[in-house]
Amino acid sequence: MTDESGLTYKRAGVDYDRVDPLKIMAQQAALATADNLHAAGLTEIAASRGESAYVVDMGEFYTASITECLGTKSLVADRMHEITGKTYYAAIAQDTIAAAVNDVITVGARPLTIHAYWAAGGSEWFADEQRMTALVQGWQQVCQDIGVSWGGGETPSLAGVVQPGAIDLAASCMGIIRPKERLTLGEKLRAGDAIVLLESSGIHTNGLTLARKLADQLPEGYATQIDGGRAYGEALLDPTILYSPVTEALFEAGIHIHYLAHITGHGWRKIMRHPASFTYRINALPPVPLVLQFLAEKARLDLREAYGTFNMGAGFAVFVPAHQAEHAVAISERLGVGAYRAGVVEEGPKRVVIEPLDLTYEGESLHLRA
Repeated sequence: MTDESGLTYKRAGVDYDRVDPLKIMAQQAALATADNLHAAGLTEIAASRGESAYVVDMGEFYTASITECLGTKSLVADRMHEITGKTYYAAIAQDTIAAAVNDVITVGARPLTIHAYWAAGGSEWFADEQRMTALVQGWQQVCQDIGVSWGGGETPSLAGVVQPGAIDLAASCMGIIRPKERLTLGEKLRAGDAIVLLESSGIHTNGLTLARKLADQLPEGYATQIDGGRAYGEALLDPTILYSPVTEALFEAGIHIHYLAHITGHGWRKIMRHPASFTYRINALPPVPLVLQFLAEKARLDLREAYGTFNMGAGFAVFVPAHQAEHAVAISERLGVGAYRAGVVEEGPKRVVIEPLDLTYEGESLHLRA
């Protein structure tokens, strides 16, 4: 069990048992608005509600859309700037875009456009030209790297809402699903499918509240050295991997993708995001990034808390027919993203069974749908 003197995500201030009911309430309210699409001759794909992106039938193709927030990672970047004098906002731009892009691709979409939402605690945030330039140039570069158009955005100054000197970053993404056969909502998922996990680059954008709490307890704060000689804060700022080049390559290669899951909040419980009852048996683990090893050790997290909160080395899950698993792994690795044939989908109650760690997460531990 977790040491009572150690940290947990709930003790750090994030309680999914309180947050998730709001999400479900919002889904129920949003559902009542779906018929408004009919006035434009369009319909929603109802099965996309509760997934990571919302899908609308446009006739010859589908569109998918999503809005995602960076969270508190920018606070780590600001603190590390004080320590090192460096700006980390090009990486922060990638994190913010990746939070949205890695969600929109889960339904089979190719990302097309990005909009930015940069809400500062006051106009003084924009007076730091180095930081501002890094954010703008980093945002543009990521859009170029993954082939999307940056359409625009909003930059409000929200004194009294956002704390002074801080910024709240978010991105919205619209993607296209064409041909329609690319739509991936899990209706093809079946027992016997292989679970391919794509590596993470570190903490990505989830769990930073706990990571920041830990920094307050470390002897040198964010400057504390982890294994390998890097500062803890710098390792936390490794940018999130963008998985859209991998999913695009998988589709182009003819891989029959049966489901896709972005492993973010709720950690490895997200592997069972699919609404149906399946058992997801994991028998091989990807390596855990050093920063997550360090965090789990110093925060005295037990394995259940660690794998139920952080990505622990797996940022994305791809579910494919067993005979195509090795091909999918090879495609991902050819693009520079480590991939692992980690397990299998089985008939059975909804749960994730991580055999090497003797861990099981039951279905009721993940509440994402109305």
